[in-house]
Amino acid sequence: MRTFASAAAAGSFLLAAPSSAFTTQPRQQQSSSTALSMGLKTQIVSKVVQNPITAAVAGTALVGTAAVKVVLDRPSRTYNENSVAEEYDAWTQDGILEYYWGEHIHLGYYDEEEMKNGYKKKDFIQAKYDFIDEMMKFGGIDEEADKGAKVLDVGCGFGGTSRYLADKLGPKADVTGITLSPNQVKRGTELAEERGLPNAKFMVMNALEMDFPDNSFDIVWACESGEHMPDKEAYINEMMRVLKPGGKFVMATWCQRDDREVPFDKKDKRDLRFLYEEWTHPYFISIEAYEELIDATKLMSSVKTADWCEPTIASWRHSIWVGVYDPRGFIFKPTKYLKCARDAYCLERMHRAFKRGLMEYGMFAATKAKKDE
Repeated sequence: MRTFASAAAAGSFLLAAPSSAFTTQPRQQQSSSTALSMGLKTQIVSKVVQNPITAAVAGTALVGTAAVKVVLDRPSRTYNENSVAEEYDAWTQDGILEYYWGEHIHLGYYDEEEMKNGYKKKDFIQAKYDFIDEMMKFGGIDEEADKGAKVLDVGCGFGGTSRYLADKLGPKADVTGITLSPNQVKRGTELAEERGLPNAKFMVMNALEMDFPDNSFDIVWACESGEHMPDKEAYINEMMRVLKPGGKFVMATWCQRDDREVPFDKKDKRDLRFLYEEWTHPYFISIEAYEELIDATKLMSSVKTADWCEPTIASWRHSIWVGVYDPRGFIFKPTKYLKCARDAYCLERMHRAFKRGLMEYGMFAATKAKKDE
């Protein structure tokens, strides 16, 4: 079973890779190794010609690989007004995402020492808890100072962060998570009851048209939900509206680089389109564009921003490796094999987009100004 999973993950990695990705030898070494490889290739070709069965198998393998890449390169989950709810309902119901990612549907955090020692040595689930702790620090959220706070988690998934905050901030805290997915609300509520956390509750609600009155929450938290929003301005405006004066806002979201100075080329546009359409994203915007949207509300103090690409980028490939090491999460669900292969392929392409600077991991923190400020 592990061999199957390893082959699937390796295949996704290889299919995503440009040929230049494998050219790692110094030029001088390459020339000598090229002569050697040419000799080997001559022998292989000679044997293939002599053995028509081998030639047929090799040809079939090449055609098959090309065909698989064509299929995987064609996005399968383009955005529409119902696609986000439907996809997260499906992910929650099949249980694969929860099996591997635990209760937290967001990237993990890896410090410099952990990256130096090898990211695969870190517990994949613990990396997600570390991310929440680091995001709390970035947003100035303190266990003691914010004990008993009223918190809104916008785009809560099945509520891992909501429950974590409800526990961290104590029984007097009140944490509300909103999502478009009824299955996520159901699962989030079940887990809150199992954990004995009555102060964490969940509801189906559109983040662009929230039902809450103005100035309702002490903390507004948004982790990796902006990617799915078809109107980024309305998304920001609604979160600022429901935050109390003096309240804390913190957001993490995938962003594309700012293309105003260096426009996207054809490859950039092609890669972005794939990333939009494979995981039902309408579009991404830049860190700078989000900051401008927050400033435009005229409700917030100066916005602190950062790009957390470096401490989070390991998550993409780590996500693939956990499936290689433990295929039990999907191996008994053969109807999900193609979906898992597509997800592994997209994870690798995400990694590459972040590594080359096409994508950035945007972090934002601000406080809502008080009326007398």
